[in-house]
Amino acid sequence: MTSNASAADTVELDALELLVVMDNETDTLSSVDEGIPQIPEVVHLAARTPPSRHFEGHECKTVLDQMCCGCHGLSVLVTGRCKDVEHTVLFDVGPYPQYWLDNAERLNIDLAKIECLFLSHWHFDHSGGFPEVIAAISSARAKAGLAEPLIVDLHPDRPDQRGVMLPSGVMILLPVEPAFDEMSRSGGKIATHAEAHTLCDGFFYASGAIERVTTYETGLHGHHSFYGEAGAPDPLIMDERYLLAQVRGRGISVLSACSHAGIVNACLSAKAAFGTVPIDVVLGGYHLAGKVMEERIEETIADLNTLVQPRVVAPGHCTGWRAKARLADTFAPGRYAPSVVGTMYRLQAAAE
Repeated sequence: MTSNASAADTVELDALELLVVMDNETDTLSSVDEGIPQIPEVVHLAARTPPSRHFEGHECKTVLDQMCCGCHGLSVLVTGRCKDVEHTVLFDVGPYPQYWLDNAERLNIDLAKIECLFLSHWHFDHSGGFPEVIAAISSARAKAGLAEPLIVDLHPDRPDQRGVMLPSGVMILLPVEPAFDEMSRSGGKIATHAEAHTLCDGFFYASGAIERVTTYETGLHGHHSFYGEAGAPDPLIMDERYLLAQVRGRGISVLSACSHAGIVNACLSAKAAFGTVPIDVVLGGYHLAGKVMEERIEETIADLNTLVQPRVVAPGHCTGWRAKARLADTFAPGRYAPSVVGTMYRLQAAAE
């Protein structure tokens, strides 16, 4: 693990696989545009399911009883490969450990291969399942005879609880955040980072604080953080971090869980760190849902299209249907592949 990392410390991968273990929405029926590296859940599920009968020479496979369940949260399994070396990081977990563990089983995930669990920011819909999922992964690694403990990569500034003040004057609170010692007791090796650093021998790059560049991405309206009994407005949520990986010939893929910093700011930060390397897939929550946040949709899309210029936008989680509709208007066909639970993105290095 390299602290104060730069693009020079990050490995160019031969392949990258992004598997959505948790997201708000399920959709395995929509068609995928030609050239989009997205595999619907039912397709990769059917590929590993044996036939239950045959009909006129065709294999028949029962899969709908194995589909993942969605809920309000996000979790992505990120696997990179360079030559014959492979590393795997889990990006967030979601709120409910039983849902994550059930989805992981349905997706046939080998928990022992997960080397690092990375938290994008302290919000329960991303962190709530940490203790139980850490315990499950640690147990799987021990059973596989792996001596290295699971690294749990966290921002050191942990609030006790967070919430959002509604226009009505009622604050909607998220549950209390899991504690450092609780996660340690579950078997994880805690590593705290406020600065940019690499993970897994440079396969993945984790940001530090995201610089706020745009004028309209001003944080989460009404957001508060509590430390003990003391609470205060905290719209900027400066502990938020993104994760990225670079595939040779394709560029950098950015995972931004909620984009409280703004999805454009997150992508501009990645571009600043990696210079002229193009942006490939932008996956995660763009947080353009809610009356105040929806006012940013048009400016966000304009800057994504002109300043960021991603190969593929993959919005999910907290993006909201209004923003998804406008993103589809702008980037489809050919550049729109929304994140839904169970979907997979397979990115291969360009042929030399």
